[in-house]
Amino acid sequence: MKDNETIVAIIYDFDKTLCDKDMQEYSFIPNLGMNPDVFWKITNEFTAREKMDKILGCMYMMLNEAKKHNKVITKEYLYSLGSDINFFPGILTWFERINEYGEFLGLKIEHYIISSGLREIIKGTKISKYFKEVYACCFLYDERGEAIWPKMSVNYTAKVQFLSRINKGVLDISNDHELNMKMLDEDRRISTKNMIYLGDGITDIPSMRMTRENGGYAIAVYQNDDKRIAENLLKDNRIDFYAKANYEENSEIDRLIKNILASIAIKSRLKDLHNLQIKEIDRD
Repeated sequence: MKDNETIVAIIYDFDKTLCDKDMQEYSFIPNLGMNPDVFWKITNEFTAREKMDKILGCMYMMLNEAKKHNKVITKEYLYSLGSDINFFPGILTWFERINEYGEFLGLKIEHYIISSGLREIIKGTKISKYFKEVYACCFLYDERGEAIWPKMSVNYTAKVQFLSRINKGVLDISNDHELNMKMLDEDRRISTKNMIYLGDGITDIPSMRMTRENGGYAIAVYQNDDKRIAENLLKDNRIDFYAKANYEENSEIDRLIKNILASIAIKSRLKDLHNLQIKEIDRD
């Protein structure tokens, strides 16, 4: 990183933010010979009956249904499912375009995922190389490489923790000590004012609210022209903007992100000028 280079973090939910449905519905559930509606109905009934966290309940049912259908879940198998993800228009060229625009403005753009989906599936996609870090659910594997237990579960409230990690630059999830130490704003790696959060709806609300309350930007994306959730989030002051999930060049979200980046760049340059003048006064 160059001296005094401003870092901007663009943070994405995954399911229905970058792709058009829950990632398990592309291959994992069909490979069990199940209809997605049936899988989610069984999962929802199980979590309600057991009063269980929904994300942990989903991970349990993935293991349970795989066992019932004589399927083995391995890390390699989940990686392979990433190739079947159907991304929204423009996603495959989005990251390089935004990085180039950021560089033009004098910004360093970093992309992050915070998702309740499966880390291994995300890491198996064509776009995984663009993310500095992927925070998502993952399994613990036994000596045979088979999934046996949830290693990490990321529900809608847990997502907030990872915003703090990105802010402080403490990306290792096993490093809680450094994460919880007091850190002055000027020592934090990425200012919250330079964080942009993109999500599709209700489960992203805590992260959207935290991002906004600390001076960053929260954006809700929608698909199929159904703006109802996004409009309600805007009316309730949960988000700053909403846009259709089309990431092609010159699309609504493309222009919006570029305008936000331009605003961050201008504010950064003005702050640098202010600090320079203060130093000049002190020298005099």
